[in-house]
Amino acid sequence: MFEQFKEYIGQKATLTEADYAKIEAVCIFKKLRKKQYLLQEGDVWKYNAFITKGLVRFYSVDENGRENIVSFAKENWWTGDRASLLTGEPSKNNIDAIEDTELILITKANFDRLCRDIPAFNDMVNAILNKSFITSQNRIHSAIAFTAEQKYLDFVQKYPDLSLRVPQAMIASYLGITPETLSRVRKETLKKH
Repeated sequence: MFEQFKEYIGQKATLTEADYAKIEAVCIFKKLRKKQYLLQEGDVWKYNAFITKGLVRFYSVDENGRENIVSFAKENWWTGDRASLLTGEPSKNNIDAIEDTELILITKANFDRLCRDIPAFNDMVNAILNKSFITSQNRIHSAIAFTAEQKYLDFVQKYPDLSLRVPQAMIASYLGITPETLSRVRKETLKKH
């Protein structure tokens, strides 16, 4: 698992073998079975999590029991509840595995220390956070401004592999539309293309 993480970091930053040794020393390796929770609502999230294999979803459940999917994360993506991590407050969200998943967890204290001790790692983290912010801003815009068809086409264009790996009901939840609407949109899209 660590070799994949090392390769990912190497594509984004130049680190020494000593830097990688510091990182590996604080990594916690975890495996999740399909449908197993990484985080449950009410728990405090304490890690930065990097996915080396598999796929998870980050979501909340409303008072009617409806799941509202905020994001997905796959190989070479990060996941976690940043609000809970930074505030220490219980999470209002869940993270569970859509597929069997392998992750690397690093506690907040260790992650902060790595950022202090390895400037290139810190620069990489800041670049990832900036990209994540832009992605979130674009997601909010599409959620409030796009039609159901535009939302679906945008999702398929940005994440073609996820559109094949994620169940349709979960894609509908992520897009904020009903499964029936998604089914209709997919049929109409296929007719046009």
